[in-house]
Amino acid sequence: MRVVIGEDSVLMREGLRHLLEEAEICVAAVAGDAEALMTAIGDHRPDLAVVDVRMPPTHTDDGLRAALEIRSRWPDTAVLILSQYVEERYAAELVARGARGVGYLLKDRVAEVGEFLEAVVRVSSGGTVIDPEVVAQLVNRRHAQSALERLTPREFDVLRLMAQGRSNAAIASVLVVTEGAVEKHISSVLAKLGLPPTPDDHRRVLAVLAYLEANR
Repeated sequence: MRVVIGEDSVLMREGLRHLLEEAEICVAAVAGDAEALMTAIGDHRPDLAVVDVRMPPTHTDDGLRAALEIRSRWPDTAVLILSQYVEERYAAELVARGARGVGYLLKDRVAEVGEFLEAVVRVSSGGTVIDPEVVAQLVNRRHAQSALERLTPREFDVLRLMAQGRSNAAIASVLVVTEGAVEKHISSVLAKLGLPPTPDDHRRVLAVLAYLEANR
């Protein structure tokens, strides 16, 4: 496994490098700002990018926006966000682009080295690791499990495929139904999960996050 680290704190950056190398994971490059991170990803094409949310030049959400670009330009590179913050808008978009090979952990909630390394391996292998606190901030989920239990088997299949990042056309192909039927199932899923239309929320993403949380 080859990893690129994007972290502006020298101590944190070198600490991550040390942890990964101690676990015999190759650190191909490290970067202290979003531009250097993108250059390193392009040069090394790693299996995984470990990225902080707030990086230079603006110290706001540069790292997370870089992660979105990485997923767009190099979809085979998995992304693990490791941050002190939950940036709701971009975190939701990151998952919306495909839940496979995506992780979002809060630094102060990573309990032990083994837990972090397990997340690194899982995400780099195409798995998903989303911190429960991140999910709690992204999903207004009251009794999500019971809500999921109200779905029909076909609606649950549609939601499961949505969580894999499939488009409506791809879901229709897998289930051998029309796209119109898929759209009706999705509308029913959103209604049963209590996700009415709003101008700000990505309802499809929130439904996927509810599914991921309930199936942790």
